[in-house]
Amino acid sequence: MSQAPDQRHGGRPAWHAATGTPFLVISAVALVAFVSGSGPDWLPLLAVGPALAAAVGGPWRVLRAGVLAVALAAVLGAYNDTPGDKLAIVLGALTAVTLASGLGAAARKRRERVLAAVRSVAEAAQHALLLPVPETVGPFQVAVRYSAAAAEARIGGDLYALVPTPYGVRLIVGDVRGKGLPAVSTAALVLGVFREAAYDEPDLLDVVDRIERSLARNLGPDDFVTAVVVGHPRPGRMEVVNCGHAHPLLLLRGGDVVAVESSGHVPPLGLRALAAEEPELQVLPFSEGDQLLLYTDGVVEARDHGRRFYPLDERVTRHLTDDPARTLAALHEDLLHHVGGRLHDDAALLLLRSTSGVAPVTELPVPAVTGGACGTGAA
Repeated sequence: MSQAPDQRHGGRPAWHAATGTPFLVISAVALVAFVSGSGPDWLPLLAVGPALAAAVGGPWRVLRAGVLAVALAAVLGAYNDTPGDKLAIVLGALTAVTLASGLGAAARKRRERVLAAVRSVAEAAQHALLLPVPETVGPFQVAVRYSAAAAEARIGGDLYALVPTPYGVRLIVGDVRGKGLPAVSTAALVLGVFREAAYDEPDLLDVVDRIERSLARNLGPDDFVTAVVVGHPRPGRMEVVNCGHAHPLLLLRGGDVVAVESSGHVPPLGLRALAAEEPELQVLPFSEGDQLLLYTDGVVEARDHGRRFYPLDERVTRHLTDDPARTLAALHEDLLHHVGGRLHDDAALLLLRSTSGVAPVTELPVPAVTGGACGTGAA
């Protein structure tokens, strides 16, 4: 999710005010040199101006700061009867610092242009992968909230997709090991296989097997993807397969929050060959007004300044409404407040709310949802 730039100084961005700092520094040094009467001792400090300009501006700003510094040094040197050889050394040093700073600023600008191009391509690639999720899909209201911690690259390793299929609505939320373009490549592989298998395979476990086989062929030995795959084959029934991912939260219409935890320790996708556990299909009752919250580790592992984790199961009850978009917007704002404004890991939230007028399905075994109640709250 993009964030608005920091606005200060009469509505101008904060960086715009910073670009005037080199000239303020030069003026302050010149004033001190003039007032103190010991101008020659202060003149070398004028080099701070062009050096600082290289950090906040381009080559032309560095040149202007350097010209101003050299001019003031010459005037102050003549005013204080500075020996010619000493003044020449100061002016030469200021000129050298200006030229070096200008070259540094030019190189920085080139790197920024390259980074901007890479960022644009990577962001476009991720947007192509994480297609917009409609507000209504079949019998569900849906909302998604995603924040990439790598603000400089604007890309992360979290993934999600929701597709209507002949076997009902199916969705996936996952977290790729790593970040940047390699994570986008792996996410593309997972999402591509999921979208294809979700249409082809009647059984949700077979969808997961297709993804596992593809990752086993294409990923490195240290790469993996944690994921939750969910299906809604018929009214009143929700199926969940969790592969090493954070457990979803079932938000019941009455206000209870139930952790949908697996009974075993299923490995992430791509690592099944290293473990004996097989994915299991969990069946949940899912009636009108119930909601299912899926999220990535970046949410529950977010820490505040006291190193306390974000208590999602507690906070979700405070912000739960009948509008998934409003719920996630409030949760996301609360999450940012908890961490002090900046996330240190990618965070994705997907909330699904049943709008079908189906009565509760009592024949589905409630013990299939393990973990017990985590809290209560009004919807």
